[in-house]
Amino acid sequence: MRVETPADQAVLIMERELDAPRELVWSALTDPTQVAKWYGGHGFENPVCEMDVRPGGRWRHVMRTPDGQEFAMELEFLEVVPPERLVWQNVGHDAPGAVGPHNNHMTVTLEALDGGARTRWHLVTRFKSLADRQAAGAIGFAAVLEEGTEKFADVLRELAR
Repeated sequence: MRVETPADQAVLIMERELDAPRELVWSALTDPTQVAKWYGGHGFENPVCEMDVRPGGRWRHVMRTPDGQEFAMELEFLEVVPPERLVWQNVGHDAPGAVGPHNNHMTVTLEALDGGARTRWHLVTRFKSLADRQAAGAIGFAAVLEEGTEKFADVLRELAR
């Protein structure tokens, strides 16, 4: 896994190669039953996960932290190009220390590798400002994303069986 936070940019870039075909990765990325299993860091749960995966559609979920705190998030899908690109933005977030609505915009691009047997997951998170990216870093945003991609890989292994 590669994670970059360019010093002078309001972005976080994460890339990981996954041992699953792109169509399976897309399914695990857009099926709310699967998303609820992997979204968030280790010990996080998603007791509510609803997704309307289309441009203008919403993704609503409640995330429970390892210490039992719950917070709701609402995201809007901006671009949906199966099975290669998914773009969304945060439109509502009630987590303590959250950097605020609209401050994070995420793009996932999926690239088929090895004749389609594997997939490169490329995630770009854009913040409104460098200060917002730094605030997200201070609350462990990158670590939670990394752990979530580890859980995502576990879900893919389960689905491939």
